[in-house]
Amino acid sequence: MFSMQNLTPTVGSVKKRRLFDPHETPRLEALAGLPLAAFWQRALAFFIDFLIVLFFFVPVELARQYITLKLAHGDLSHHNYKIVYDPRELVDLVYFIVYSGLMLWATNGLTAGKRLLRIRVISLTNPKISFWQAFERGLGYGASFLEGGFGFIQFFIHPNRQCVHDRIAETIVVLESRPARDS
Repeated sequence: MFSMQNLTPTVGSVKKRRLFDPHETPRLEALAGLPLAAFWQRALAFFIDFLIVLFFFVPVELARQYITLKLAHGDLSHHNYKIVYDPRELVDLVYFIVYSGLMLWATNGLTAGKRLLRIRVISLTNPKISFWQAFERGLGYGASFLEGGFGFIQFFIHPNRQCVHDRIAETIVVLESRPARDS
């Protein structure tokens, strides 16, 4: 049975116990004061990235359907098969997760949309976004869409302007600092 008595250190105890330290980590202290990205910047970057995914992956999806039909039925000239793109399919989500995850990992927090709007995803735990953390954030978009997009609305509630996918992956989105001009 678990009891609070086991957690309370006794005075003069010979055994050294591991205790939780609730203080901020050096990483969090180093990030203190960074300007956070606005909601419109994040939403526009997301929209740009979504359009990029559609532009590149719709042809991939159509080719996948064609190859699948060709392998299954051989010569397609005598059949009335339609190859159509259906945006309601979950395969789009997979493409977006792969795009978002790979881009965030390879560029340490940037996607094409984020780069255009001069915002960056930053890890709260490491100086560089890890491979898993990048895909975790991409997968977290699904959680943000749940319940009518309430995960995105949490941006306005959370003190560090984090959506659900940010909290899942332990990230924040900040404004990129602009290089100083040499006079």
